[in-house]
Amino acid sequence: MSASPTAPEFGLLAQSWQIALRAERKSAQTLKSYGDGVRFYLDWCTANGAPPMSRASLNLWVAGLLDSGSAAATARSRQLAVRRFAAWLAAEGEIPGDPFLGVKSPKLDERVVEPLTDDELRALVRACQPPKGATPAEQLRHRRDEAMIRLMLETGTRAGEVAAMNLEDIDLDEGRATIRRGKGGKGRTVPIGPQTTRAMDRYLRLRRRHRLAATPRLWVGDRGKGFTYDALHKTLAQRADTAGITGFHPHRLRHTAAHRWLAAGGSESGLMAVAGWSRVDMIARYSKARAADRAADEAQQLNLGDI
Repeated sequence: MSASPTAPEFGLLAQSWQIALRAERKSAQTLKSYGDGVRFYLDWCTANGAPPMSRASLNLWVAGLLDSGSAAATARSRQLAVRRFAAWLAAEGEIPGDPFLGVKSPKLDERVVEPLTDDELRALVRACQPPKGATPAEQLRHRRDEAMIRLMLETGTRAGEVAAMNLEDIDLDEGRATIRRGKGGKGRTVPIGPQTTRAMDRYLRLRRRHRLAATPRLWVGDRGKGFTYDALHKTLAQRADTAGITGFHPHRLRHTAAHRWLAAGGSESGLMAVAGWSRVDMIARYSKARAADRAADEAQQLNLGDI
């Protein structure tokens, strides 16, 4: 390789980096996020004739992302991918040193994510009910989506965690689900209640007749195919659209689960265990949108003004 590799040459090295990431057992969503970030950056460098391993190039690219309307979180994620790639290149001896060592990430905006209301949740579940005369494939798709939504809503599991589940991870008799590889490679067991268990049972009974019934993955496609992380996002977005919910993203179910847990009187330590958090500040991040409402309800129950 030349002393100053070109963007296409770095593109080939990015494929080797993906192999290394898989060997480190990175999650599917991490592989996709890192792969997309590096690919977008190298494409930009090629289009603009910019040297890839240059701080000036990286800063111009990130600035362009922000100026074009990309969220700070998106710019931060993509910049992180490029920085991790550069660090790997340096560690592998493909470049003399890490050119981005010490580069700061874009400052994140303080976002407040509104949880779904009870009416929206009911509408979302109704959108998953199979219509009269539905074909077996349609029935499976409806029951699958309801089971996923109820699981994510009740337990606060991440979309990637749900998409990666296997059949053995669901224990309907005990009423629990196992997350084998959560964020950071951490696993946990989460409880599921009667409604989620029933929805899961309805789906599993239909799954037994699917052509992929003997495969280990929990979720299957309605057209004889497998089911991916991207498919989860797509199908839940369609359900939200049918339910008339605007601004939906599967991650809103995690925020909703956190709010509902605390509003029902659940403990912070219990929420951390179920959600898979190791830092207490994550509770505030995921539940602050309705913190004032919960405080008002609690104040009414305490009735401290009654003297």
